[in-house]
Amino acid sequence: MDLIIQPYAVLVYAHLLLFVLWLGADVGVFLLGQHFRKRDQYTLEQRIALLKLLVLVDMTPRSAWALMVPLSLSVVDVGNWWDVPSVMLWGAWAVGLFWLWLVWDSHWHDQTPRAARNRAVEGWLRWIVGGFYLWLGAQSLWLDAPLSADWLAWKALLFGFIFVAAIMIDFSFKPVGAQLTAVLEQGSSDETEIPLLKTMNRTRIWVWIVYLLLLATAFLGNAKPLP
Repeated sequence: MDLIIQPYAVLVYAHLLLFVLWLGADVGVFLLGQHFRKRDQYTLEQRIALLKLLVLVDMTPRSAWALMVPLSLSVVDVGNWWDVPSVMLWGAWAVGLFWLWLVWDSHWHDQTPRAARNRAVEGWLRWIVGGFYLWLGAQSLWLDAPLSADWLAWKALLFGFIFVAAIMIDFSFKPVGAQLTAVLEQGSSDETEIPLLKTMNRTRIWVWIVYLLLLATAFLGNAKPLP
């Protein structure tokens, strides 16, 4: 029997694999964050260990997010849903791989000016790419082009909103650095822990939004409920 491997099937498989890694690892991040909050059950040293593990596990969804951008356009192109211009497709892969490098280089050089610079560049990339998907989905729903299938246009639009929600996660989580430093330097008390808990609670709202949007995009891609 001859083994026949269709490029489209391989790309769809990779697309689904990234989705599983993204959502699955993100749930792990969420659970580690939940246990970090339980100062009545863990010592401060144990909670810091949980936080370090959280940061490491979080590298999986961040990596999947970067690769999902060029891979999604490749699936659309090879599946004949849209004849993506070659310049755009190769550019998407260049951006995705550069973004992936930024994510890991920031991790390897954490707490340095280099990491701060990388994250600033990554922030601009996310806004630009997120804006592209919002435009792609909105224009396709309005004009039936370049994506003629409504389910795909909605998927592109929701993917754009995932960018917005994920950006808001990082924005909401920003005070944690100073608040965690206060816990480490001044010790665990209501004065240091309550502001940290409030920040984490605000961040969780955006986390749940990302989960819902991911599930919605996955449903649209698999069920294709719209023409």
